[in-house]
Amino acid sequence: MATLGTTASGRDVSSLDEASSLLDETWDAIVVGGGNAALCAAITMAEAGARVLLLEGAPRDYRGGNSRHTRNFRCMHRGPLSVLTDSYEEDEYFDDLMLVTKGKTDGNLARLAIRSSEECLPWMEAHGVRFQPSLSGTLSLSRTNAFFLGGGKALVNAYYNTAQDLGVTVLYEAQVVHLEVKGNRVTRLRVSLAGAEPRDVVARAFILASGGFQSDLEWLTSAWGPAAANFLIRGTPYNRGVVLRDMLDQGCTSVGDPTQCHAVAIDGRAPKYDGGIVTRLDCVPFSVVVNRDAQRFYDEGEDVWPKRYAIWGRLVAGQPDQVAYAIIDSKSIDLFMPSVFPPTQADTIEGLAEGLGLDPGNLAETVDAFNAACREGVFRPTELDGLATEGIEPAKTNWARPIDTPPFYGYQLRPGVTFTYLGLKVSETAQIQTSTGPLANVWAAGEIMAGSILGQGYLAGFGMTIGTVFGRIAGREAAAHVA
Repeated sequence: MATLGTTASGRDVSSLDEASSLLDETWDAIVVGGGNAALCAAITMAEAGARVLLLEGAPRDYRGGNSRHTRNFRCMHRGPLSVLTDSYEEDEYFDDLMLVTKGKTDGNLARLAIRSSEECLPWMEAHGVRFQPSLSGTLSLSRTNAFFLGGGKALVNAYYNTAQDLGVTVLYEAQVVHLEVKGNRVTRLRVSLAGAEPRDVVARAFILASGGFQSDLEWLTSAWGPAAANFLIRGTPYNRGVVLRDMLDQGCTSVGDPTQCHAVAIDGRAPKYDGGIVTRLDCVPFSVVVNRDAQRFYDEGEDVWPKRYAIWGRLVAGQPDQVAYAIIDSKSIDLFMPSVFPPTQADTIEGLAEGLGLDPGNLAETVDAFNAACREGVFRPTELDGLATEGIEPAKTNWARPIDTPPFYGYQLRPGVTFTYLGLKVSETAQIQTSTGPLANVWAAGEIMAGSILGQGYLAGFGMTIGTVFGRIAGREAAAHVA
């Protein structure tokens, strides 16, 4: 029988009647969501003595939202910290963020997230998260990003274990469909438990950490147009923006652009939903990338991959049929983390084109022109090396080596959406804002408010930073409110 939840005493809940009885109680606080931000909030409140109910919309086996697909946490530090090397201080971190967002961020909230990240890492370790040194293929991140031992799923499991030890009650398959806003407060919420009829639950405080709307394809298409039909959703299928839309419809202030999102180039053979980190392709800096007409369309070597990988989802989305192809040779095949799917392989460029469904003559012409534009220089794969093309548009400004050594390899690329940036505007205390002021007893954390900081672009590991920092802030503020 499926597990529908866990009581404060740690006992599994397996019947709908037993789960429903928990909804009859009045809670100090209800957390809507079950990923990193929600768990950080629930743990923080429980440690402060609050009686907490966490409502996770997914079944138990899929708990954790997009957090279970993550692998690292971007962290400011003034010297070596845990597995992090050297230092990564506030101004450099902020400059990196400004580079990828092109200045579209709330500077105060961004700096709050950055400064707070340093104290978060030891807090994470104290609550069950384990880290490991950067592995081959991620060495460029050894100074900036701490990698989870066992990945995001291990982090999620550790937090659920900690929450259980602290007496947090969890219900799975609990889809929140409405929060009742009266004046400047939410008085109750309506939840459908395991597909049963919706019912109301009462609490003194509420934290919303239920993600963006990327899995609602109708909403995604209304923002992007028909092209969205060709997008793949690499994140959880349970983030459909129901709570986000409900709060916006009731006058909460929105932030962010509905067409902006964390969208990366992923393997075109990935599933429609939930492909996760293994479908991401990291080969772009060492490739030439062409569209369906075998034409290049952007600088593949613009910056190191952790700063630029998240622009490629949007770039591919802008190409005909929302598809592109990364072409590499045998010199580069071992320089990046491989996809879960093997590449198409051939001994000639023309043969590779046939295998990918491209025009052989067009691809050979594009590769020949690129090769002719490459110049002599020192190739350094883990840093900006200035090895650039000359006399070709678009230029490749780093890592520009001829594609000339067989066998040749190719991957089909599709836009893979992780989460959307349209969200709820919050204050520095994570309180949700409206046109008439903040909601007195409602806070938000994670992807549902990330658009407050991420106006566009993405920085590897920064989503986990936002979720951890604002989850803890929301938990602290909610606990103070109910105390």
